[in-house]
Amino acid sequence: MKTKKVLIALDYDETSLKVADEGYLMANAMNAETILLHVISEQMVYYSGYSYMHTFHVEILNDLHKSTGAFLNKAKNHLGDESIKIVIKEGDVAETILKTAKDLNANIIVMGSHSRKWLENILLGSATEEVLKKTSIPLYIIPTKKISS
Repeated sequence: MKTKKVLIALDYDETSLKVADEGYLMANAMNAETILLHVISEQMVYYSGYSYMHTFHVEILNDLHKSTGAFLNKAKNHLGDESIKIVIKEGDVAETILKTAKDLNANIIVMGSHSRKWLENILLGSATEEVLKKTSIPLYIIPTKKISS
């Protein structure tokens, strides 16, 4: 019998704990392993001929890994389950989520969907939408749009 795995992709949005909660409830209902993932997205970096630029990039990346680890541990502590696995990857967000899900043999991917203005969607794209278009693994999308009072 296959081990069931639920991959929960989190970003730094304030609604990420809602996504973690919903994904964790699903994993528990399935008696599945829970994996929290954060992708450090590739950013355009302008390199000059100076060697310190590489060192600067590496220092920033190390800081990002530390803060991302702290962020995912905070979510893990919020869920109250020490068996939750934490994964930090670097790359294009959608492509990395898809590759990680495949590499870990995840049965379900859980993501949040933020409501963005049309211009932001055009300029930034939507990782959730891209994963939805390209995945062969079931995708559970948690709406995280804030409702104005």
